[in-house]
Order: sequence, then C-alpha cells, then structure tokens
Amino acid sequence: MPTSETTVPDFYAVIPAGGAGTRLWPLSRAGAPKFLHDLTGSGRSLIQATADRVEPLSGAAGIVVVTGAAHAAAISEQLPGLDAANLLTEPSPRDSMAAIGLAAAVLEARHGDVVLGSFAADQVITGRPSFEQAVREGVAAAREGHVVTIGIAASRPSTAFGYIHGGETLGLDGAPSARHVLGFTEKPDATTAQRYLATGEYRWNAGMFITRTSVVLGHLARQRPALHDGLREIARAWDTPDRDAVVARVWPGLEKVAIDHAVAEPVADAGGVVMVPGNFGWDDVGDFNSLAALLPADDQSGSKVLGDAGDVVRVQSAGSVVVPAAGRVVTILGLDDVVVVDTPDALLVTTRARAQQVKDMVTELRDRGRDELL
Repeated sequence: MPTSETTVPDFYAVIPAGGAGTRLWPLSRAGAPKFLHDLTGSGRSLIQATADRVEPLSGAAGIVVVTGAAHAAAISEQLPGLDAANLLTEPSPRDSMAAIGLAAAVLEARHGDVVLGSFAADQVITGRPSFEQAVREGVAAAREGHVVTIGIAASRPSTAFGYIHGGETLGLDGAPSARHVLGFTEKPDATTAQRYLATGEYRWNAGMFITRTSVVLGHLARQRPALHDGLREIARAWDTPDRDAVVARVWPGLEKVAIDHAVAEPVADAGGVVMVPGNFGWDDVGDFNSLAALLPADDQSGSKVLGDAGDVVRVQSAGSVVVPAAGRVVTILGLDDVVVVDTPDALLVTTRARAQQVKDMVTELRDRGRDELL
C-alpha cells in the first residue's frame, strides 16, 4: 500500500474497462475481454497491471473502474482491493465520454472538484518511473484548468494510432514539459505518418486524459449539453436508492461518443488542451502481431508463445505467434509468420500480416448468428 507521501492529493485514477478486443479473438471475447487476460506472461492481467501502475499515485481508495455489468464480478475478483463503491457499472456501452463523464460526475458529487486521470484497462506500459513522472506533471497542469493528455513518443510511422500535434511549452510550475496541443489526427495514412515523425512535433495519442472534474464537465456542458445533463442526473442518484430507476430511464438515451470527439478535439481547437510527453514504453495490444512484440522469443526462429511452450511443436517454421489455450498440442510444419490461436471452442489460423483483419472474422461469425463464439 503506497504511503501518503507518494500519492497525489485529491487525485483519482479512473480505469475505463470496456470493449471486446475483437482483433484478439478467439482469445478475447465479449464475456472475457482482453483486459481480463494476462497477455504478457507477467502473471497479472492487463487490468491488474493497470491498477498496480496507478495505485502509487492515487492510493487504493482512489482507483475507480467503469465497466459493463457483465464484467463487474470478474473485475471484483481480479481487484480484491477495489472499493465496491468505486466499481461503476454501465448497463450498456455508450463509448468513452459516457464512461469517463459518469466517473467525473460521481466523483464530483462525492468529493467536490478533484482531479481525475483516465487510463485504459487494456494497455501495456513499461518504465513505471517515467509513467509516474508524466502523470504527476499532468496533474499539475490539470490543476491550472487545462485538459491534459499524455503523448507517447512515436517509434515508427504507424497508421494504427492517432497523433497529437504539440506546440510551445507553457512553462508551468510542476509541469515543465507541458505544451499546447495544436490538434489531434486520427489514424493517418503512411505518407502522412512519416511526415509527422519527420517534424518531431507529433506523438501518439494513447487516450490518456487528466483533468479536474469541473473542467471536463464544464466543457461537456458546452459541447454536449444533453449528455452532460443526463450524466449529472445519474450521478445525483448514484449513491441513493433511486440509482437503478434513474439509470434505467436516462442511460439508454445518452449519446454514444468518444471523449476525443466530444471534448478533446473541440477544446484543443480553442486552445484548452495541453500535452505532457510520456517517455515510457506503451502498447495497446491491438492485435496478435503487436502482441508478439511483448512476448519473449521462444527460440532462435523468432516465434512467440503465449501459454505453455511445451504444447507447441514447430518444424521448418519461423516467426509464428501461437496461443495453445485448448490443452492440446499445436504443431506447425513449413509455415512462417503465422498466427495460431487454439481455444476449446474455436481455432484461428491466419498470418501476422493479416492480424488487423481478425475483427472481420468476428463480424462474419456475428452475421452467421454464431454469437456463442463471440
């Protein structure tokens, strides 16, 4: 348990835990999404690792998880130290603005105007001291009334991530590296991504936001007043016997929108968003090809195994990614750079080059009415 000297006063770490991770099917399913899995072989699931990472900053009592009702029991089991009152359940997914906005409104109703940081449950981060430094700078900038995002150093011109365009530094006490955000760009094409990296002014957008509750809710009231009013109404009833009735009435009508579109982008256009550079390792584990980079090589062939390597036999095969999760031996002969994910009820065989397209298989199964596999 962190001491009071290491935690940040009046800071709450919000962990949105949603999404099915369709590019990691059949390992990740709607009922057991990727944040509930140990995808790095560390012995901790992604959400457990996220909680481990933020607890030194917020303290155990300052961790808030927002998730779907279907995942509440599993999260409570994986995070036994989480205060039950800080597990906020959504009856249906309404995207990140509703999730983060709900947490902000509930926190403000309980504690007044505090600082929250939003950290997705399904990311892998290395270099914890650098992460903590970035968050502490972000909190200092947020206390000044800014919406703060953490920009990740781009190691390659990826077309799979969004980008943040950084401007001049602000010269803030406690946040010397904070700089204005000139704009956000969603997943650019390869030529644009290369141009971004050449300027040295762009960083990856990891979807991490730090802000005072009054600031984000104030922006939301101006940008999306109906969504703001609905979340405020739910928050007022959250800790009362009326919660279920109010949620059932209000939640289904809330706008489904990402925080990037609802707040970050329009507020950045008005000069109200700043970025703190995050000089730590980061990956969103978006597909099996990116998962490979997080796993140790099984042998000189460059192949990677998530699970018991003794259940995988390869002959004249290199660069494979194998998940032997069905309790039987997986054999690969004469195939390079393949992905084989073997689970008790579904088998995926594809190539690493097509890893991003695994979500199309989920769509096909849904179209065929095979919802029991999703």
